[in-house]
Amino acid sequence: MKTAIITGASKGIGSVIASRLNELGYNLILNYRSSTASMEELLSGLANGEAENIAVKCDISVYEDAKKLVYMAYEKFGSVDVLINNAGITKDNLIPLMSEEEFDVVISTNLKGTFNCCRHAVKRMIKQKHGRIINISSVVGLAGNSGQVNYAASKAGIIGMTKSMARELGKKNILVNAIAPGFIQTEMTDKIPEAIRMEMVKNIPLQRLGQPADVADAVEFLISDKASYITGQVLSVNGGYYM
Repeated sequence: MKTAIITGASKGIGSVIASRLNELGYNLILNYRSSTASMEELLSGLANGEAENIAVKCDISVYEDAKKLVYMAYEKFGSVDVLINNAGITKDNLIPLMSEEEFDVVISTNLKGTFNCCRHAVKRMIKQKHGRIINISSVVGLAGNSGQVNYAASKAGIIGMTKSMARELGKKNILVNAIAPGFIQTEMTDKIPEAIRMEMVKNIPLQRLGQPADVADAVEFLISDKASYITGQVLSVNGGYYM
């Protein structure tokens, strides 16, 4: 039975990815930082079977917390087949108004948090001679976006990190890829005023927002045997918004 770690798993895209891997029979280590109620709801909805689902509350932007998360998975299950770095936050502001704290906290969670988890997981994946790492980036990391200098920098950094790790780790049978979602319908996009949301949709060739399941489909493909010769790639799931 395979095992996966998913960061930022309590809500949105992360929770749907968790549900999909649960359906595929994975043991799951589900990370969250503060949304205890959402995590409890997710766990209650996962199918009961031979696989185990364990929630771990920690802040992956903290190096030792990320180490605890990864090592807990190995202590419990012996190996980790898949690491999905999904945790991310936004602190939007125009660059003349963006505070140092707004910049630092987004970089720390999104970019450094991804590094922290990869750093600890890779050491063990090398020993077990296999592994898949999926880093969740964003269309904003490819195209940029007004008011999101911090978020765009973090997500662009994840892409560079993905490609570099893919070059380092391919000979160790560890595949590293990124997924760059576009505008996905989640609690975050639900908070956007309707007029602005409609304007966003006009710029998407498929004329709709994506669904978290669309991202889960991409994850399912990249961790499958059908993607065994794919590494260092960015799979865009954006309805054609950025080509």
